[in-house]
Amino acid sequence: MAAGNCARWLREEGADGSILLVGREPEAPYNRPSLSKGYMTGKESKEDVLFRPAEWWGDQNIELMTRTSVTALDVNERVAKLQSGEEVRFGQALLATGANVRRLRAGGGELEGIHYLRTFGNCEAIRREAEQAENVVLIGGSFIGTELAASLTSLGKRCAIVMQEEITLERPFGQEVGRFFHGVLIDKGVAIHSNDELERFEGDDERVRKVITKAGVELDADLVVIGAGVVPDVMLAKAAGIELGDSGGVKLSSRLEASCPDVYAAGDIAEYDSVVHGRSLRVEHWDVAFNQGKTAALNMLGRNVNHEEIPYFFSDLADWASMEYVGPGQGRVVVRGSMDDGNFTAFYLGDDGVVTAALTVGRSDDLEAARRWIREKNAPDEAALADESTDLASL
Repeated sequence: MAAGNCARWLREEGADGSILLVGREPEAPYNRPSLSKGYMTGKESKEDVLFRPAEWWGDQNIELMTRTSVTALDVNERVAKLQSGEEVRFGQALLATGANVRRLRAGGGELEGIHYLRTFGNCEAIRREAEQAENVVLIGGSFIGTELAASLTSLGKRCAIVMQEEITLERPFGQEVGRFFHGVLIDKGVAIHSNDELERFEGDDERVRKVITKAGVELDADLVVIGAGVVPDVMLAKAAGIELGDSGGVKLSSRLEASCPDVYAAGDIAEYDSVVHGRSLRVEHWDVAFNQGKTAALNMLGRNVNHEEIPYFFSDLADWASMEYVGPGQGRVVVRGSMDDGNFTAFYLGDDGVVTAALTVGRSDDLEAARRWIREKNAPDEAALADESTDLASL
């Protein structure tokens, strides 16, 4: 998505040179979050999920090369070498290599029926096997685990989550907010095994049948999906001698330019100097990649703009609960609305009372105020913030 949106904005803003988009996946750029939600449940088609229809690329005179990897990048000679052996010269380049799933090592990991979710192909394999499955085990209590538990439960499957945390989603959002989503999942029939982790898989006839946890819990499993996070794919950048940052991404300026001129990065690998947050930032989410693609395009065209977008993302647990989040940041929580009623906004405040992030369920309009406070480093009155009769625009 970062590369696709970059190509789009290059053309929309007047770039008349050649544009080549190279990707190792068989598909053109698409909306990856749908893989655990609408596309998984069949509510969205592949055409719905694609960034642009197939004919758009030709109409925009953008050459799209799928099923192809760039194997080497010479940033001095400005040459990209493709897996076919072909060499392509460039004036400017965007690295948007994304991330790879973090793989777990456990006994029985070679059995059939054990999956990771990152691509269309992964999603289609899981969906196909889910048709014959009764019991599904999700390893991990963050976005992939919780979203898939909701999607597959809505398809009539019996789902269980095994996770190291005590509360689902507590790592990104803290226990107070995570407890809301934890409760929603349990109320809808998802079994959650907290403070535990995978020990091994057991099976027969080469297929997984059980998940055994380190606490000794045995779970029936016709299908397993592991959601253990991702690792930024910086192999190409590292081999090219491009500087990396402290969190493992490609170190970038506030304009998303790498350590060598005319090379930019966006998406999961982008570790950029955020003028809004006053620190280096790397955020893994589709919407962040999408907006970074635009900033990179504008700077390729000489606009000299900082990337000042407040990171935003969303998550849906089927039609049970949908949340939106701006940040990133944590701190003490001030709740506006009612968690019991599933209609609230949690504002995260730093030690100085400044708003660092906000998460909302059913109150999207609250995010506009949160964005303003994050950008301006405001510390609104906490009592007024929690009081629903207060006009947030006045704070």
